[in-house]
Amino acid sequence: MNSTTRIGLACAVVIAAVVYLALSGIGDSKSYYVTISELQKMGNKAYTRHLRVAGNVQPGSVVRSGTHADFTLVELDKTVRVSYQGMEPLPDTFKDDAQALAMGTYGRDGVFHATQIQAKCASKYAPAQPGQQQPGQQPAVSTPKAAAAVIPAR
Repeated sequence: MNSTTRIGLACAVVIAAVVYLALSGIGDSKSYYVTISELQKMGNKAYTRHLRVAGNVQPGSVVRSGTHADFTLVELDKTVRVSYQGMEPLPDTFKDDAQALAMGTYGRDGVFHATQIQAKCASKYAPAQPGQQQPGQQPAVSTPKAAAAVIPAR
């Protein structure tokens, strides 16, 4: 074999290895978004996929221990227990009745094992609708004393 053939063969092996690693990495990083009812209907496929499940945090269900937390997500009349063991603490907006998104895997024990949690911001951060006041904000009141305090410019 001459040196040109050897170099070409080596390049082909390296390119094939890079393509294989890229394609296998894409498959491993996929995560499917499912509702709680879809999760419960998936059967054995639910145990082999990386999933995202959303719902509202059931009031009184959150049990925290450091960065670990157990809680229940609710969607209409369906519920799923979630066990979060992540490196990051739960977001400040994560509390009873908050909308949350859990990312992880569904176990054969019927518990969703989350490695990441996202909580939707509370409604206090949303802009007020016309005619509504923000929580904790005093309504604007026009009084005759306030009008009299205005000093005209000279």
